[in-house]
Amino acid sequence: MSFKKFLVTGLLAVCLTAGTIPAVWSDEVTQAGTQVINKWHDAVITLQIVVKMTMSYDGKQGPKEEMKTDATGLVIDSSGLVVTALSGMDPNDLIHQMMPDKIDMTTEITSLKMILPDGKEIPAKIVLRDKDLDLVFIRPKQKSAALFTAVDLTKATKPAVLDQTFMLYRMGVVASRSLAVTTDRIQAIVEKPRVFYVPGAQSADKSAAVAAIFAMDSNIVGILVARVTASSGVSGSDKDIIPIIMPASDILEAANQVSDSAK
Repeated sequence: MSFKKFLVTGLLAVCLTAGTIPAVWSDEVTQAGTQVINKWHDAVITLQIVVKMTMSYDGKQGPKEEMKTDATGLVIDSSGLVVTALSGMDPNDLIHQMMPDKIDMTTEITSLKMILPDGKEIPAKIVLRDKDLDLVFIRPKQKSAALFTAVDLTKATKPAVLDQTFMLYRMGVVASRSLAVTTDRIQAIVEKPRVFYVPGAQSADKSAAVAAIFAMDSNIVGILVARVTASSGVSGSDKDIIPIIMPASDILEAANQVSDSAK
């Protein structure tokens, strides 16, 4: 074989091999994502919230309003304990952190329901709020003999930067509250003042949906919440808000504070 023919053959082989890599990786991600969906489909539910709000801006009080919205909740106990982002249910604290000197808001959750994947609606109540972690824990008002499909927070994966993850969340009424999934990679890991993961652009674009984040091995990573931080200034414009993934270990620690009476 001439050197020229050898070179052309070699280059062709390299190109063909390189061309198969994305397809192989895509198949691997698809298979892993399908396993996540099949395993945790029923653990990712819809929370229907009705909130009454009164807002004052620069001392001027506005009209009272009622807002009905949906958020994604993650079942973390077979008795029906659910966790979601507090900012996704009640924006009061988030707004106060962003603009503490300009807006005064009072909110009251007047109705809260769990809507299961089969459409069953269950009246629910808040049993714990954790403003520091932007978490809220919810459970059915009445204990049920039926067991819920629940994620085991003790079996969690701690991802590395650039690790592939899956974001599961429930779409709105217009999409029949169907389960949606987005693939994404961990963009950064923040170590202080506490460990949390920064998602990539895919998750950031859908942060308003709240979400449960899973790893390639189908284990839970955490849930998407909002983080607000103050810079050197004091005005709202000097604050940043980003979506972050709160690790499952922190969620578990907070969940352990739920009183026995609430369980």
